[in-house]
Amino acid sequence: MEQHTSYTDITHDDSHGGGTKEIWKVTGILTVFTIIEVAIGFWMMGMQDGGLEKSFMKAIVIIFMLLKAFYIVGYFMHLKHELRNLIMTIIVPCGLFVWFIIAFLSDGNSFKNLRNQYNPVYKERTTVDQAPKEEEKPAEKKAEQQ
Repeated sequence: MEQHTSYTDITHDDSHGGGTKEIWKVTGILTVFTIIEVAIGFWMMGMQDGGLEKSFMKAIVIIFMLLKAFYIVGYFMHLKHELRNLIMTIIVPCGLFVWFIIAFLSDGNSFKNLRNQYNPVYKERTTVDQAPKEEEKPAEKKAEQQ
């Protein structure tokens, strides 16, 4: 005869880990990441804009921010101790949401650039220097003459 396992036969570990020691450990790690981010931010203030070094530091700050986000989601939202299917149910839509934001920002930037390139009226309107109004010129001349 075949043996069938039922849901009650599967053993689950009901202790979801964690405790005061684990919370303090994660809080310490998050504090260290934050201190590093702030230190890099203050250090970047003295760098020139557009430099390769500043771009590299920005990338490091973004990596630390993502690490902090993973720690917060994993430990304080208890996702680290959940089943893999539940984690994928949350992570995949979040990943798609981030992809949508990047795609829409890229598309909007492309539309803005194309509008400036192919619409000569809009381009002319945005690139022409604004001369002072005629009403302001006589007042300035009167002030100079006196």
